[in-house]
Amino acid sequence: MTRFSFIRYLLPLTFILCTGLQATTTVIKAGFVLDIESGKWQKNQLIFIEGERISNIQSAGVTIPDDATVIDLSKQYILPGFMDMHTHLMGYLDKDFYAGLFQSPHRAVIGGVVNAEKTLMAGFTAVRDVGSPDYMDVALRNSINAGEVPGPRIAASGPALGITGGHCDDNALNHSFKSKADGVADGPWAVREMVRKNVKYGVDLIKFCATGGVFSKGTKVGMRQYTLEEMQAIVDEAHTHGKIVAAHAHGTEGIKFAIQAGVDSIEHASFLDKDTIELAKKMGTSFSMDIYNTEYTLSKGAENGVPEENINKERQVGTRQRESFTMAVKAGAKMVFGSDAAIYPHGDNGKQFSRMVKFGMTPLQAIQAATINAAQLLKWQDNIGSIDKGKYADMVAVSSDPLKDITVLELVDFVMKGGVVYKQ
Repeated sequence: MTRFSFIRYLLPLTFILCTGLQATTTVIKAGFVLDIESGKWQKNQLIFIEGERISNIQSAGVTIPDDATVIDLSKQYILPGFMDMHTHLMGYLDKDFYAGLFQSPHRAVIGGVVNAEKTLMAGFTAVRDVGSPDYMDVALRNSINAGEVPGPRIAASGPALGITGGHCDDNALNHSFKSKADGVADGPWAVREMVRKNVKYGVDLIKFCATGGVFSKGTKVGMRQYTLEEMQAIVDEAHTHGKIVAAHAHGTEGIKFAIQAGVDSIEHASFLDKDTIELAKKMGTSFSMDIYNTEYTLSKGAENGVPEENINKERQVGTRQRESFTMAVKAGAKMVFGSDAAIYPHGDNGKQFSRMVKFGMTPLQAIQAATINAAQLLKWQDNIGSIDKGKYADMVAVSSDPLKDITVLELVDFVMKGGVVYKQ
């Protein structure tokens, strides 16, 4: 038997051992459990888990069933599983910026499987995947949900909508290749059709590009793409089908148009002003701002083959985006954790926590952005986002208090998702 064949047979066996043979009841002896709303630590708790969900939480001292599986985390700090609202799990396993032009797209799906496991092991038990060609993210979500491969809960967007030649189009090749991204649609009726197509093939949300971006060829980061009428058509059609909408938007005008159109979240939100922040507060729009990845791009981008055009755009955006982040936090805007994982290596998602604190948040606010705030954005708050009776048993544990040192969340000690231990 080859090594590949061995791994192929070992993975299903591992899942059977993790899920099929575990005791009916699992009890976690928890030293400290974070009340995510108040920020208070509940000491010496017993968390009872039946199947995928938390069945009860009680103070230590109550009777534990004889047949229960007991996990001793009596010296650990327990938090809800983290949620990253801006990831791109599909990707090639090398760091070549142009790998997608030379390798099969099937390699990207394999990369997605690898990246999903890395993300889960970093403590992120739920993510949004915002922009994936050929519905690759939908396929990965379904495989994870079926228990075939390990990974976080995925809210999948499928192909991101964008204008011809815009940030969500394929612009790297010359016209003779006739290259066009899956989600390109121009005009109010064309974008409605694209939304309907994405819904048809099983997406959880709609993502579109309202401005240019850093990692596209030939686009200006702050320049608006799509008219207000087109954005309104996208949002109306998506909301009609019960799907939330995420808008990639760096520039102020594009951000304002997207908020006015009724989007649920603005991704990046680099060039904010006070009026735009107030508009977002009025409309209930969340900001998902990736303020860690600038460091990686500027230090490793050239080494990874990122063209100078794109690195220069990152230089234009990075500092201004962090200033916007600080403004939004001070103004009390809705904020969710969004890292843009793929721009930097998957599994390093937790490094953003310390940057969120550095640029204005308290440690509790940063953790809330990655838990209850994100769950509310997804409308999943009844199932995840806090450690409460009836919710999925999605939890992480660390060895010291993250409210005192947020960097401890960069390397978690324990990960549970749906009552199954993936890291201990």
